[in-house]
Amino acid sequence: MRTARRPSVPEWDGTFRERFPGLADRVYLNSNSTGLVPSEVEEVLHGYWRTLSSWQDDVWDSFFATTQDYATAVAGFIGAPPGSVVTDLNLSTLLARVASSFTYEAPRDRIVVTDLEFPTVTALWHGFSKYGARIDVVAGRGPDFDEDALVGAVGERTKLVCVSHGSYSTGAMLDLAPIVEQAHAVGAYVVVDAYQTVGTVPLDVTALGVDFVLGGAQKWLCGMSTAFLYVRPDLLETLQPAVTGWLAKEAPFSSGLASEWFGDARRFRAGTPLPLGPMMSAPGLRLLTDIGVERIRAHSLACTNRIIERADQLGLKVLTPRPAERRGGVVCLALPGGQQVVESLVADGLVCSWRGSLRVGPHFYNSMDEVDRFMDALRERL
Repeated sequence: MRTARRPSVPEWDGTFRERFPGLADRVYLNSNSTGLVPSEVEEVLHGYWRTLSSWQDDVWDSFFATTQDYATAVAGFIGAPPGSVVTDLNLSTLLARVASSFTYEAPRDRIVVTDLEFPTVTALWHGFSKYGARIDVVAGRGPDFDEDALVGAVGERTKLVCVSHGSYSTGAMLDLAPIVEQAHAVGAYVVVDAYQTVGTVPLDVTALGVDFVLGGAQKWLCGMSTAFLYVRPDLLETLQPAVTGWLAKEAPFSSGLASEWFGDARRFRAGTPLPLGPMMSAPGLRLLTDIGVERIRAHSLACTNRIIERADQLGLKVLTPRPAERRGGVVCLALPGGQQVVESLVADGLVCSWRGSLRVGPHFYNSMDEVDRFMDALRERL
């Protein structure tokens, strides 16, 4: 199928409005929930329809290649080597494959999580309690992680530590290094949910030495319907997921039952994929890669600093930690009657979200002027 011509990247000026039709005639500060996709995705969708309307089975070769190209691009973006990342539709699916790669027998049967995880994480691990997994939930310090308590909870009975890099509900960010160090010291593995941070916070999985990292395109990576899993390369050949499918084995199109797992992260594939997700997500990832996550992070911090400054002037309680190293790309504000306020803001084209607090998530395509316009509108509703 045809691929869209790749536009040149404009000089960094804090705005990329011409590439994001979703910014037209509104202020969009909700990338922590769903990021916008660039205009190149329209041609991807048209091309996908052209492929479907003239279908031939040999198109699967190009679909598999496109999906693998996206996985390789994600690997480069997070500092991982080629072959260590696999993609699928959502994080829940990939986390289940990680979980199914282990047995949970006493005494090493404990899964350490925090009370700031996205609901899918705790739900999945409670589901694995039927296979012997036992859950240890470490309470945070209010809206922030309690890293000392988390490190202290990781011991000889710990099988896996499964934690968020950033909290979806408060914007707090976890320092992963001491968690990885403690887990490895006692023979445990670390699984990181980076969905809330990857794309707006730099992450080098190789330097960190983490075992598994999960994330997705739908927020800060400017894509859609695609999640990814990184597996530390030296672990790959020791893992055989029980939640699997025909594409996890080498030569999947051969007749009979294939017996050899892929030697790379493709052993974490399962059944027939939806290639449209990586195809829609590739343009956004290319743009972020060209800009550079360090530059994106600097702009994000400038915007979130302004939100915090304006919130202080309005007398609003800021739930998100204030130090730059302790927060991701979203600021969460306590707000009486907040859900109704959010509905009013969205109705006037000032897009944000409510998850028990007002969440404001600027990205690289937003300007400081948009942040101020949003905060002005919020002030009028208080």
